[in-house]
Amino acid sequence: MSDEFVGSGDPAYEAKVLMISVAARMAGMHPQTLRQYDRLGLVQPGRAAGGGRRYSVRDVVLLREVQRLSQDDGINLAGVKRIIGLERLLEEAQQRVARLEAELDAAYRRIAELESLGGFPRGDLVPRTSTALVVWRPRRTPDR
Repeated sequence: MSDEFVGSGDPAYEAKVLMISVAARMAGMHPQTLRQYDRLGLVQPGRAAGGGRRYSVRDVVLLREVQRLSQDDGINLAGVKRIIGLERLLEEAQQRVARLEAELDAAYRRIAELESLGGFPRGDLVPRTSTALVVWRPRRTPDR
């Protein structure tokens, strides 16, 4: 999906503040189409205190993508819903990978820091003190 408005890191991008008439106009759709897409689960608007739908800029970008996929690419709405769901999963996975990579980098930096202080074993993180093998056998009870 292309983000034509503000960047996705901007909190205004996610803010559910647009009334349905404004969001419909921005997306180039009829408000009834937005209601239908809400019922189908293609877009999840927020709700105002009175129950009215509220959309974000991100929702408008999504609505445009739904329209493009259905009209230009000829994909039915069930297919569009599946594509959107898979794109969401991919985005979440990419964010998780980025977080895990950052944690891994921090761990490597910490290891390097500890190694530079000395006294930290190189190679194995847990020093081996014995290679003895202990075999455990359950005790036999008298009735066996």
